[in-house]
Amino acid sequence: MSFKDISQIAGSAMAAQTVRLNTVASNLANADSVAGNENDTYRARKPVFAAVMNDSSDGVGSRVQVLDVVESAEPLRKVYEPDSPMANAEGMVFYPNVNQVAEMTDMMSASRAFETNVEVLGRIRTMQQSLLKLGEM
Repeated sequence: MSFKDISQIAGSAMAAQTVRLNTVASNLANADSVAGNENDTYRARKPVFAAVMNDSSDGVGSRVQVLDVVESAEPLRKVYEPDSPMANAEGMVFYPNVNQVAEMTDMMSASRAFETNVEVLGRIRTMQQSLLKLGEM
């Protein structure tokens, strides 16, 4: 496996984690939004990843691809708030199905995975520089 292959794998992982961080940010930003009916309520989004195997002869390596960003199937929170300007005729408002604790955990995991792949790219650069120094001798 070449340095280029490793860089492409790490790069695809970083791109996937960026999508994951964007969905977490969107979910957290809308966690306390309210709507008067279920159809207008924000629903948490989750990215769907897939491993795409490398076509190289050694059969080693795969990259990450974002297949889609899907809405969560978790139920919405329905709360009785008759004084809310968003309340429906029964006095109910709907809150998104965003679990803030789970989102923060997901954010920390995505951030750490991104940092790990940055470290991989740094190590590749160091190894390439060491190879160039060997050629000078």
